[in-house]
Amino acid sequence: MIRAGIVSESFVNLFLLMVCSLLLISSPSSETEAKKFHVGGKEGWILKPSEDYNHWAAKLRFQVNDTVHFKYNKGSDSVLVVKRDDYDSCNVNNPMQRMDDGDSTFKLSNSGPYFFISGNVENCKNGEKLIVLVMAVRHKVAPPPASDLMPREVERSSLVPAAHAPSKANSASVKRVGVGFGVGLVMMYLCFGAWFV
Repeated sequence: MIRAGIVSESFVNLFLLMVCSLLLISSPSSETEAKKFHVGGKEGWILKPSEDYNHWAAKLRFQVNDTVHFKYNKGSDSVLVVKRDDYDSCNVNNPMQRMDDGDSTFKLSNSGPYFFISGNVENCKNGEKLIVLVMAVRHKVAPPPASDLMPREVERSSLVPAAHAPSKANSASVKRVGVGFGVGLVMMYLCFGAWFV
């Protein structure tokens, strides 16, 4: 019996250590790794790609510090970063930045829209242009004051939760926590399961 008590106490201590470690490892991070997006995929920056550039960009989530990579024929094409009016009119005479080395990477340093057009006016007029919308940076929210955490008397009608679908922004964090929790359970079973067999 003494041995069983020692095993149980050791198990509880190790279990608590594992749970705490798991929570620290699986908690969502405010830092995200920057991604590199290849405009046009294998085709690169060309006239009449198999998928419209704006359709491609609309399916993606661009974050601050991500980069967009343009691969194109040096000498016959280029990429211009322009203002909205120049994007709409395909004005190649007033770019904010010109990239013409055939293999260009542009860093998305701020949130908001970025407008890219071909340096060849005819290519731009025929659809070789792209709008990238960079999402705003989300800052961590400070925890509520301790007085807000104290239980209060609540009306019964407010106890029924509203049905809301989970947001896509939170789904990655939920998946990460779920995967981390599952891995932790498997590890605990492998480490401690033999003690109880």
